[in-house]
Amino acid sequence: MGSLLGSQKSREIVFQALVLSVVAALLVAMVMNTRASLEAQSLTTGFGFLERSTGWDFSFSVLPYSISDTYSKTILIGILNTLLLGFLGIFLATLIGIAIGLIRTSKNVLFSFLGTVYVETFRNVPLILQALFWYAILTHLPRPRSALSLGDAVFLSGRGLYFPVFNIALWSVAVMLAIFIAWLFFLPWLREQMNHSSAYHSIKKIGWLMLPVIMILIGYYARIPDTPLLDMPALKGLNFKGGMRMPPELSALVIAIALYGGAYIGEVVRAGLMSVPKGQIEAAFVNGLKPIHIFSRIRLPLAIRAVLPSLTNQYVQLMKATTIGIVIGFSDLFMIISTSINQSGQTLELLAILMGSFLVINLSIAFVMNSINEKIAIKGYEVKS
Repeated sequence: MGSLLGSQKSREIVFQALVLSVVAALLVAMVMNTRASLEAQSLTTGFGFLERSTGWDFSFSVLPYSISDTYSKTILIGILNTLLLGFLGIFLATLIGIAIGLIRTSKNVLFSFLGTVYVETFRNVPLILQALFWYAILTHLPRPRSALSLGDAVFLSGRGLYFPVFNIALWSVAVMLAIFIAWLFFLPWLREQMNHSSAYHSIKKIGWLMLPVIMILIGYYARIPDTPLLDMPALKGLNFKGGMRMPPELSALVIAIALYGGAYIGEVVRAGLMSVPKGQIEAAFVNGLKPIHIFSRIRLPLAIRAVLPSLTNQYVQLMKATTIGIVIGFSDLFMIISTSINQSGQTLELLAILMGSFLVINLSIAFVMNSINEKIAIKGYEVKS
């Protein structure tokens, strides 16, 4: 025994084994204690409740829904609603953040001051207050009969934003998205295989030209029979019929997350742009490059490499921020799980689903961003978030 513990490596292995044993024993004790407590209160455990119908309704759903649907489908709708809110908010926050980052680094004093005011305002007001503020504004817009209109296609009222939508099957949208993502991942692999040859650039151009053609063909064959290709909203009675409705709850949350996240992302972008060495910019200027080419070919690519790890953290934070939807009644995953707990009493199981869902979503975001970071990082200077 003394010889076994004589080496440092052996002692480390024994110590780690003891720690794991203690942790495992504590987990087993917690599980047994929890089970005993639930049995004493005549509460059942397990995930069998997922096949029961909920019997309650909510305001917004990406998929068709009725009160007779099961808990499993209801939770799936909550996940999709959260993903929709999160990706809309992240996309718009990124666009706003890029614009603010450019404004903040501008030599124009007025632009730089306005960018600073924006950042300090939206970054220092709690997100939940911003959501309530925008929700109050959107719900006090005119009624449908007096709705604000953009031509005869888009209408904005206190009941939501109405806009045209294609009458195509939902599966075709998923197929289009899968093809687009596959093409984005295929391009870097093809570039490595063909080593930036002229053939690669030809295939790349042909691919980008063919991609919209493929999307149009999929949409054409996935068209819902006996319906117009484009479903237009129209005022009928006291409300709009047709088209797609974006409820004020979703609109308020998207605006709040986009403006709030844009302030943080703007600072990240500003830091990335300022991290580019001045010597490289001056060298490009001496070599006769125009300012637009200096920005697009030197400053922006180097800034992107610098900010990707920080952007990953911001994206994860914004995705977690979608849980504030419960304060204004948006049916995101957090609200649906909360309602399901009140209706079914399966607290532990539903909390495990909630935590597991956010863990998978955020780990997926981090994986995609880290993969992009590895692809574009300069060898020897890789940084992971």
